[in-house]
Amino acid sequence: MLIKSYLEACRTALSDLYSPDRLDRLMALSEERLITRPHGDLPRWLDALSALPEGPADCDLDADTLRIGRPGEQDPALVRDALQGLIPWRKGPFEFFGIHIDTEWHSDWKWQRVAPHLAPLKGRRILDVGCGSGYHCWRMAAAGARQVVGIDPTILFLVQYLAVRRFSPQSDVWFLPVRMEEIPAEAGNFDTVFSMGVLYHRRSPLDHILELKGALKPGGELVLETLVVEGDAHTVLMPQGRYAAMRNVFFLPSVAQLQIWLERCGFSQVRCVDESTTTVEEQRSTEWMRFQSLPDFLDQDDPSRTREGYPAPRRAVLIARKP
Repeated sequence: MLIKSYLEACRTALSDLYSPDRLDRLMALSEERLITRPHGDLPRWLDALSALPEGPADCDLDADTLRIGRPGEQDPALVRDALQGLIPWRKGPFEFFGIHIDTEWHSDWKWQRVAPHLAPLKGRRILDVGCGSGYHCWRMAAAGARQVVGIDPTILFLVQYLAVRRFSPQSDVWFLPVRMEEIPAEAGNFDTVFSMGVLYHRRSPLDHILELKGALKPGGELVLETLVVEGDAHTVLMPQGRYAAMRNVFFLPSVAQLQIWLERCGFSQVRCVDESTTTVEEQRSTEWMRFQSLPDFLDQDDPSRTREGYPAPRRAVLIARKP
């Protein structure tokens, strides 16, 4: 019932985003993945979600650690048990009624690198591709966005998003369990599109860039963050097998090569606003993400290399404009 009600609210909120037939197809995909043919763990995750206190609550979604409720307002043991039912928490951090969720990633550090370079988000309609738990979606909303739509096929991430939404139901932030290639093509209805941590998972990176461009209005802004390697305009690494233990990594360009990709796809005013090596302080195992993480994926004798011998993860943020 919770999922059905959410999807009905989502359909209403997005009714002016796509034509009725396109929206029907998008919602049908969501219903198939959440109701008709759900993930086998979804009932367990929804039980954990339902065990949380009822909302709304006082929230601060404009802080590095997103705060939901205040310490002492709810039974901490109840809140912790419910939230632990949604492990692993990969993107954050969060604090629910004083319970701190130390996520695998310091997503706040990425936001600190990206946010100063953005066109003001106030009043903008935003698409966040590969949004994870929705951490950055909430930060975008807090920055004044008119509406934020996050997409990610990982169902656990959607339930983690719903855990925040339970206490901030008035926020115009929505999550669909779909992939970018399933979004209606060339709709051109977003002012800003974020794709952070997605491009290197795509077998055809240029197609992904063109899909992002198709979602933007003329004059809209693309924020692209991806793994890169050092090198000149001719440098691209394609791992022979795994990269940092990940199976689905395909193309890691240099920043100069990535700029060429964006320009060939029709973007203008392309600029790199940040390039940095991912540290084991930014991505690591925690109480809330107990599996292996970046420290396990690096060469133990030479942390500048992955355990497969490739350069250690390095990420760049590029911003471009659709003419």
